[in-house]
Amino acid sequence: MNNIVQPLLEEYQLGDLTLKNRIVMASLTRARATNSGLVPTAIMAEYYAQRATAGLILSEGTWVNPQSIGFINVPGIYTQEQVEGWKTVTKAVHASGGLIFSQLGHIGAGAHPDLQNGEIPVAPSAINIESQSFTPEGFKSTITPRELTVDEIKETVQDYKTAAQNAKDAGFDGVEIHAIAGMLIPQFLSIASNIRTDAYGGSIENRSRIIFEILDAVTEVWDSERVAIKFSPVMLNSVGIVKPDVETIALFKYILNKLSLYNLAFVHVVGPSEDLSDTPVRELQENYFSHFRKNYSGRILANLGFSKDSANAILEEGDAVLVSFGEPFIANPDLAERFRYNLPLSLSDRETFYSGGENGYITYPKATYPD
Repeated sequence: MNNIVQPLLEEYQLGDLTLKNRIVMASLTRARATNSGLVPTAIMAEYYAQRATAGLILSEGTWVNPQSIGFINVPGIYTQEQVEGWKTVTKAVHASGGLIFSQLGHIGAGAHPDLQNGEIPVAPSAINIESQSFTPEGFKSTITPRELTVDEIKETVQDYKTAAQNAKDAGFDGVEIHAIAGMLIPQFLSIASNIRTDAYGGSIENRSRIIFEILDAVTEVWDSERVAIKFSPVMLNSVGIVKPDVETIALFKYILNKLSLYNLAFVHVVGPSEDLSDTPVRELQENYFSHFRKNYSGRILANLGFSKDSANAILEEGDAVLVSFGEPFIANPDLAERFRYNLPLSLSDRETFYSGGENGYITYPKATYPD
């Protein structure tokens, strides 16, 4: 059966942007910027253009400054050469009828000296988050970072603003702030990795401060409805010490209530891939996304390894207005059309997720559609 009526395929008005459907391509680290300048390449432009039938594409996490680098061959957006490289990507996406936001990220303590010209990584506090960093020699354990000074935090906020301006200059349609799983922002939020005693540590308000300083800076460049932020308060299976704790529920209630004042494009919420019953966030186990809906008045973009059917269901229930898909977009560049015609999804080759050049990147074919 084809052309099944489903909420996922409905047009959606996102501020002044018209999305052709409610399917969002989530950020996917693919490590194809294989050059010393971490500049987007021609095959990256083709890769994103192939997936332009999504209502919106979110770029791979993109470094806002040299200190933010924490994974090999991932592009940045802090040099003019990188901006020029991204222009080829955005032009290709727009020529294919798509829309694309740049995801801006900083990995903080998740970095490694091998990726920082031998320098010690920076973080909210001098605490090893006990994670892994993907270096030119493979995965290496993180080390104890150096605590950022207040002036350096303010400089980092300005680096987000500069990156946001660079994204605008590169032709992106908006930006998403990357605030999940091992990145700098969650390190500020966590009581395990932030033991500061100044304005950026201690209370929930202080630990959250950097979020709103970044948003205030970025919305000086972009209208707020072109700015989004991505969270997950339940990343239990990630390596390291930044995990849900006894303050997580109250922390996110505070953050969401304050975010409601910003009129953002959306808050991108990643759900749990594990059982929460025996955790400090056990109350989120049932009706996960409705908890966010109750505490946030704006648009919610949901991510939880959705299938076509479960994605349509959450849209019908009203707990989200958009749904993002990650891995399915790797092997299914035409994911929206496969959903439209109820066609099976191709499986991706995990061996080529982070390497392989064109192979396993731009080599997945589109499906054959019924007449």
